[in-house]
Amino acid sequence: MIRVASEKEEKQEAAEKAERGLTAEDMAKDFKEHSVAEFFKKNMQMLGLTGKIKTLTTIVHEYVTNSLDACEEAKILPDLEVQIKEIGNEYYEVTAKDNGPGLTKETVGKALGKLLAGTKFHRMVQMRGQQGIGASGCTMLSQITTGKAVQVITGTGKGKPLSLDITIDPKHNEPKLANIQEIDKDFKGTIIRAKFKGVKYVNSEQAPLEYLRRTAIANPHAQITLIEPNGEKIAFKRTHKEIPARPMEMKPHPKGVKVDELVTLAKYSSERKVSSFLKNNFDRFGDKAVEDIQKNVSFDINKDPKQLSWEEAEEIVNQFKKINFIAPRTDGLIPIGEPQIRKSLETIVKPEFISVVTRKPSVYSGGFPFQVEVGIAYGGEAGRVTEANEEGVAQRKIEIMRFANRAPLLFDSGGCAITKAVQSIDWKRYGMKDFENAPLTIFVNLISVHIPYTSAGKQAISDEDEIMEELRLALMDTGRKIYTFVGKQKRLAEKEAKRKMYYKYATEVAYAVAELTGKSKKDIEAKLHSIVLKHLKLEEQREKEALEKGEMTEEEIEAEYEKRRAREKKEAEKNGKGKKSAAAEESGEGE
Repeated sequence: MIRVASEKEEKQEAAEKAERGLTAEDMAKDFKEHSVAEFFKKNMQMLGLTGKIKTLTTIVHEYVTNSLDACEEAKILPDLEVQIKEIGNEYYEVTAKDNGPGLTKETVGKALGKLLAGTKFHRMVQMRGQQGIGASGCTMLSQITTGKAVQVITGTGKGKPLSLDITIDPKHNEPKLANIQEIDKDFKGTIIRAKFKGVKYVNSEQAPLEYLRRTAIANPHAQITLIEPNGEKIAFKRTHKEIPARPMEMKPHPKGVKVDELVTLAKYSSERKVSSFLKNNFDRFGDKAVEDIQKNVSFDINKDPKQLSWEEAEEIVNQFKKINFIAPRTDGLIPIGEPQIRKSLETIVKPEFISVVTRKPSVYSGGFPFQVEVGIAYGGEAGRVTEANEEGVAQRKIEIMRFANRAPLLFDSGGCAITKAVQSIDWKRYGMKDFENAPLTIFVNLISVHIPYTSAGKQAISDEDEIMEELRLALMDTGRKIYTFVGKQKRLAEKEAKRKMYYKYATEVAYAVAELTGKSKKDIEAKLHSIVLKHLKLEEQREKEALEKGEMTEEEIEAEYEKRRAREKKEAEKNGKGKKSAAAEESGEGE
């Protein structure tokens, strides 16, 4: 009876609130704080964990990028294995194993069970991961789709390896460790085993196999193995045995600093003066810059940086904009390298021709250094396979491989700066009349201390003006080299067709001349063939000499051939029209 009365009172109170509107006191009762883990628990799509196929590929992506980063920082040649087992309908177990430095008992929970915790977010250094969300996001997904913990085995090479289970307390964004045990065997590295429901494994352009294939191309120093649900083992062997140089951590450049960032850095600085704080915390900041700022601000920059007010920070940032600082350091950027990209594409794509360009480092948003690498592979197995034609031959279309700090980007391609840059090029100028159906693989890698992703899912790059410009220049540079190759191939084909045509008519002419002169048809034909060959060789020799003397470039030679083709086409059309006209006249006369 008491409960019934209580329910009636609650309903009556709710009705009264609805009628009069909520008061501040009413709203205060509903006011609650939420952790970042609770936020992402309700918004898993923001981490790229949405869609059955995309989610599974994103899980593999998060584990693999963490492993590669850890191995490279520890100067270890990566040896990675990913196994995907099908447990039930849209229910899979993913196991990721590496030979990296491992995790300590103190850090394993934070690395895999606490969002926005890690070694990357607070550092300006070129790394695949940036936010400290990915692997913990996978732990959260496993927990909310299966109710099971993520199993981890990790060994650092010091002491016995640890085995444990990890879950996340979403309310407090804290890891919960259970079943912690020491293992009596030698092991250095990390093994993560997690179960997920609502995901699906398929062999497509956005599946784990394609992700690992592209990872192998961009990371030729890594050995990567995938064991598919059907038990098939696919290995991508390393083609380069040198570990990439370790990227250097970089200081923020004054031109890219905002007022809030300056205030925050100053608040936690150990420096005693604003002047020394500026010199020691920002890139390219010297005594001259300190003097210029002191002359143009309304306060003494020898004050404690912790006492810096917002207005004073604004004054400093305004002066940053007026000072001509040296461009940010770029020696902390480590590209893959043209030889390595070339070798990877040759091994995996097996094209007829490769053009690779690494642009010089540049800067976007005033203070973030970045660099662009582009490779274009033509012919062979380049491009993506589409449906077979009527003759049963597989057709190929253009394939764009996008990377950020060597990590493949398989999704959200339409909104990515790389895709936009590729689409902005007039490929007809480079001999690609039907660009979409050309047998091309375009490889683009953007490296930076801070990749401007469009979302936390890290699948598309923002189209910053400076980045777009560098992408376009690199694509046009590689395009010119492909144009030269395609032009050469076309010219060779034309010369071969011309030779066959001349030989065909030489046979007929030799027969007629032999009939008239009584001489040997075989001798006449041989002489005519010799004249044809001599003419073609003279043409080739002229082109070669023009190239050697610098009188013409390959592009100019191809341009001349294009003009010749256009003239021949025009003449053929004119002759065709003439023949039709003559035929019409004859037809009229006949009538």
